[in-house]
This record gives sequence, C-alpha cells and structure tokens, in this order.
Amino acid sequence: MEKDFRDVDPDAQIFVISVAAELAGMHAQTLRNYDRLGLVTPHRTTGGGRRYSPRDVALLREVQRLSQDEGVNLAGIKRIIELTNQVEELQRRVDEMAAEIVEIHRAYQRLPATISRSNALVVWKPRNQR
Repeated sequence: MEKDFRDVDPDAQIFVISVAAELAGMHAQTLRNYDRLGLVTPHRTTGGGRRYSPRDVALLREVQRLSQDEGVNLAGIKRIIELTNQVEELQRRVDEMAAEIVEIHRAYQRLPATISRSNALVVWKPRNQR
C-alpha cells in the first residue's frame, strides 16, 4: 500500500529509517547500503540518525523500480539519479531566466518612445546584387 504525501513538505526530514524502509517496501539495511553508495542520502540528525523526507521515500521507490522492474544495476541507477538532478537544476535555471526575460520585456515596454516612427521602408541589398 503506497502512502500519499501530497499535503506534506516533500523535503521535510520526518521519517526514521525503519519507517522510511516500510514506506518504500524495503529492508532498513538496504536503505543503509543505498546511503553508503550515495544513491539516496538522507538528512542526518546531530546524533547521526538518518531522517528521510517524502522525496527520499519516492526516490527509494524509484530505485527499487529501476532495479527490479527495469534490471538497471546500482551504478546505472546512480547515474540516472545524477542526470535527473542535472536536468531538474537546468529546468529551474531556464525558468529563472524566462522570468528575467519577462521582467526585462515589461521594463522595456515602460520606456518612453525615443525613436520617431515613420512609414519609410529601407531595403538593403548586398553589393554583389546591385
């Protein structure tokens, strides 16, 4: 039975390892191994305990799906995770840049018109076609 965490902050470190393992349908030792391999790295408490977020649990489920259903080895899964993170970061940057462009465009449209508009048409022809 998959739990739904739509109303919870996806990055809130709220699950101890035993709960995260149960939610992901795995053994706690598997989560420790994934942490050691750098596949899913939970937040650490000051005492060193692991705290998993709903996002971590979703990632654990995806690791399991890729491994069991798709037959991807752990090195391949790690690379998939890295590339997915890169794509998400690039998408965030594109979104930021698009917002900046919109703001620049709005600012440009607020500038007073300094060029007189006329009905003149200028046609340019390269020298070799004159």
